[in-house]
Amino acid sequence: MAGVRVSVVFDSGARIGPGKARLLQSIHDSGSISAAARDMGMSYKRAWLLLDSINQAFTEPVVTTAPGGAGGGGATLTAFGLEVLERYRRIADRAASPRRGATIGCDSSATAPQAPPNQAHHAPCRPETPGQS
Repeated sequence: MAGVRVSVVFDSGARIGPGKARLLQSIHDSGSISAAARDMGMSYKRAWLLLDSINQAFTEPVVTTAPGGAGGGGATLTAFGLEVLERYRRIADRAASPRRGATIGCDSSATAPQAPPNQAHHAPCRPETPGQS
C-alpha cells in the first residue's frame, strides 16, 4: 500500500506538509534552527524561510528565536506551534487510516475520498472548536 502525504492548505495559500512538520519537530527536539537544518540536510537560510512562511500564515508565532552568540541563541516552538504540529499530525494520521470512509481533516463532514489513485482531494478545513477531537 502506498503511503499518504498530507498538506494542509490555508485560505491564505500557506501550507504545512510533512517537510515543515518535520522541521518543526526537529526544532522542538534540538532547540536550534541550525541543528534542525543540518538534521534535514538543508541550509539555515532554507529552514529560516520555511519557518517564516509558517509564522506568516498565523496571527500568533509558531516559533520564537533568541539571538545567538557566546551566551545564547536558540529556537523554541510556542504553545501555539506545538498545537499546530499536533493538529497536523492528527489530520495526517486520519488521512492514513485504512478505514474506508474515515473522516479526515478538521471538517467532520468531509469523508475519505473514493477517488482514483494519484488524484488530489481538497476538503475544506475549518478550525476545530475546543472540546472536539
